Amino acid sequence: MTLEDKIGASETRIFKAVFPNTTNHYDTLFGGTAMHMMDEVAFITATRFSRQRMVTVSSDRIDFNKPIPAGTIVELIGRVSHIGNTSLKVRVEIYIEQMYSDTREKAVTGEFSFVAIDENKKPTSILK
Repeated sequence: MTLEDKIGASETRIFKAVFPNTTNHYDTLFGGTAMHMMDEVAFITATRFSRQRMVTVSSDRIDFNKPIPAGTIVELIGRVSHIGNTSLKVRVEIYIEQMYSDTREKAVTGEFSFVAIDENKKPTSILK
């Protein structure tokens, strides 16, 4: 499998409904909840790519471009964007879909960095 094939095979997509218990006082998805969901998708993507123990070491710029209203569906897409020796980056995008129409738009983007660790919790090579 080529590196590009491996990146494609590790792409992760998760759909969620935005319910009132995940929203703020503006009735939009709470930013911390969005970040939690993004980190989860990024972790799954990193693990699927490396098939090793991965830990989040940073979240890079996260841009909240559109509010995500309650009563919508969101799709989170994670894709490996950079590969180092012991680390990799995953770009995550959140798209909003209206439940009862075909409307779809990108709302949030961010990048998360992960390090592969061995059984002693020391960094280890990703591409073994």
